[in-house]
Amino acid sequence: MEILIVEDEKEIAQLINNCLTREGFECHIAYDGLSALEKAKIIQPDLIILDLMLPKLDGLEVCSQVRNLGMTKDPYILMLTAKGEEIDRVIGLSTGADDYLVKPFSPRELVARVRALLRRSMRHGGQAQINETRHFTLNLDEHTAIRQLDNGEEEKLDLTALEFNLLVAFVNYPNKVWTRTQLIDKLWGADFFGDERVVDTHIRRLRKKIEPNPAQPSFIKTVVGVGYKFEDN
Repeated sequence: MEILIVEDEKEIAQLINNCLTREGFECHIAYDGLSALEKAKIIQPDLIILDLMLPKLDGLEVCSQVRNLGMTKDPYILMLTAKGEEIDRVIGLSTGADDYLVKPFSPRELVARVRALLRRSMRHGGQAQINETRHFTLNLDEHTAIRQLDNGEEEKLDLTALEFNLLVAFVNYPNKVWTRTQLIDKLWGADFFGDERVVDTHIRRLRKKIEPNPAQPSFIKTVVGVGYKFEDN
């Protein structure tokens, strides 16, 4: 699922991005209200994390305009603010926000709020987020991965959280060549410390679980001198 983060404080925006990316969400960032509206039209996010105090256009106005854009998706909106007064919560929710979170907040609380909002679409008859290729079916809500075997049978893959998120990244961008640095940013973000060759270790482990012959991979290909790419044509 795609999330648009609208926050003018870059450190907070990056913190939110890293936190949610590790949970398997596809995140985009806007640093002011006008950029947020433009990105929302293009991205069509499932959820918007929206700061109340923004340059160019404040969060309340962004919230109100998003509700009037007539987008294909009607995104959930989680309002962020440093203010805790009841009047701000009332105003925020009255303009179309679905939930309200006061700064400072813990990453765990943020993830819990995001997941709670996105689960509403399932309770209200929406569809689970499914990513599919010819041989793989990934359910992002249930964190399950299934491989379609050539004999027509299905195999449920036993993946760790990191392996699942790695496969999600590959499946979401077929044929994209990823460098090790890009994969580290995608999976660990600013929390990563160590040798980037650790990516090779996780690739080997994932290949053992999804490839018919890990020594001659059919899906995760090595691009010599660059990195890796996923093919399932």
